[in-house]
Amino acid sequence: MALGSYSGGGLPPRILGLDVGSKTIGTAVSDPLGITAQGLKTIRRRNKRWDFEQLSGILREYEVSEIVVGYPLRLSGAQGPQSAKIERFADELRKFCGLPVHLWDERLTTRQADRVLREAELSIKRRGQAIDRMAAMLILQSWLDARDAPA
Repeated sequence: MALGSYSGGGLPPRILGLDVGSKTIGTAVSDPLGITAQGLKTIRRRNKRWDFEQLSGILREYEVSEIVVGYPLRLSGAQGPQSAKIERFADELRKFCGLPVHLWDERLTTRQADRVLREAELSIKRRGQAIDRMAAMLILQSWLDARDAPA
């Protein structure tokens, strides 16, 4: 069985959303019905081993069956230098956990997250603490909505 795969026990399988940055990884998980994204913690990055250990705990706790990673594209839709880094991260994560890992266009999610947090009138410090988690929620929610949209 893959690291986070569904065992058929308790909760239905969930989907993990990630906003991967150079210093942090924002995390979010789908609700048990796979309809909404809920924010989890923000992981302070140290090294690949540490990052993946932190993620493996989330994969097990929520019995994750798939992972959605925010894919940074330029506004034009073209790939940039960050795109290649995220592709490598996603490949390594796929090998590490044995689960499907999807790349999902994350253009403007950090800006959108900041706008939502500003509207909630959070202080700059509190926004900084919540922005990665909010971006992960927006990435995952966008993926869930697109997946469930009629063709």
